[in-house]
Amino acid sequence: MTGQTPIAGFAVAAVREDGRWRCSALDSSVLTGLDATITALRELRSTGAVLGMCNVDDEFFVLVRPVPGGVELALSDAAAALDYDIAADVLDLLRSDPPDEDDDEIWPEGNLALLADIGLPEAELLLIMEEVDLYPDEQLEMIARRCGFGEQFSGLLERL
Repeated sequence: MTGQTPIAGFAVAAVREDGRWRCSALDSSVLTGLDATITALRELRSTGAVLGMCNVDDEFFVLVRPVPGGVELALSDAAAALDYDIAADVLDLLRSDPPDEDDDEIWPEGNLALLADIGLPEAELLLIMEEVDLYPDEQLEMIARRCGFGEQFSGLLERL
């Protein structure tokens, strides 16, 4: 896919300040490439935790967490890099090789411990990512609940 083609899905920023979470929708153009997503999240300028949650075309999701000096990333399915620029960008930034064309196995890539400090240990995130019977929005909703902002996330999705 080209970086200019609109992508179906949604992107949500979850921000924690003063012990409270708030969720806001990011422009869907951030789904076309990782740089746009990172830029949009950094523009939020929060002193607390910031997490980007991207449901790309109901095929996979990307978690993006800006940290001092860089960004932490998790991709639910590395094979998505064969068809989607944002997934290829994640693998590129992680310095991970893309999968072979004929590899149909789903495997997550990135820092699966990126949410451990806000309530979601690495092993649980992996379990959610490997739950192939769930759509990405359902997986993201589970992640949001475990991190403590499920109501805000669900409420925002109902308005999208």
